[in-house]
Amino acid sequence: MVRWRTLTGLVAAALAAASLTLAAPAAADSPVTPNVVGGTRAAQGEFPFMVRLSMGCGGALYSSRLVLTAAHCVGSTGTNTSITATLGTVDLQSSSRITVRSNYVYRAPGYNGAGKDWALIRLATPVTGLSTLKIATTTAYDSGTFTIAGWGAAREGGGQQRYLLKATVPFVSDSTCNSNYGGDLIPAEEICAGYASGGTDTCQGDSGGPMFRRDATNAWIQVGIVSWGNGCARPNYPGVYTQVSYFASSIASAAASLGG
Repeated sequence: MVRWRTLTGLVAAALAAASLTLAAPAAADSPVTPNVVGGTRAAQGEFPFMVRLSMGCGGALYSSRLVLTAAHCVGSTGTNTSITATLGTVDLQSSSRITVRSNYVYRAPGYNGAGKDWALIRLATPVTGLSTLKIATTTAYDSGTFTIAGWGAAREGGGQQRYLLKATVPFVSDSTCNSNYGGDLIPAEEICAGYASGGTDTCQGDSGGPMFRRDATNAWIQVGIVSWGNGCARPNYPGVYTQVSYFASSIASAAASLGG
């Protein structure tokens, strides 16, 4: 079954109540899936743009006040003060972690569960001292080897992680990915990555987090947003990500409208 890479409502509520300081197990029959399977622990400061969101999703710091995440992680566009973003640490229990509440959510216009899986969360106060993650505006970087990172499950059906995990995954062509998923891919809007043998992937709790790589200047650039997949790290079922370059102008326009 094709699954989102978010958590069930009960698990997300538990994480929010605990301010994401403890790992909570996802239900074995969870209808959604992503954390980094086959990963290793990231070093403090390695990916300063990474964000953990209280509903059990990931995100990337687009600007000092905006977090780019997945549309399926949030509700409709409008005022929203219910989300807490945790930043500035690989350890969600660190005393030095930064926590900021949301004040507004912008979900991609026309989102209906198929494609258009991006959203922006505006923070109530700007975050200083952390690098942001620029987005790809052309398809120049939509191939090669990508880095994925998140606090999601380290195995399908597993618990959420206290420490940020990272891994690398190779690009999978639209034709191969669409064949694997029986035609469910939206090639213009989605990009796939993973190994035919499986073993490395995003998983439950990684939804909304970035897939990124180095650009021509050796800076990190975001090419994908964790969206969906069949289970986690299964052979011949690569992870499916929102193709950021396709939506870059829409994301930039939305960010400008939010003051970010």
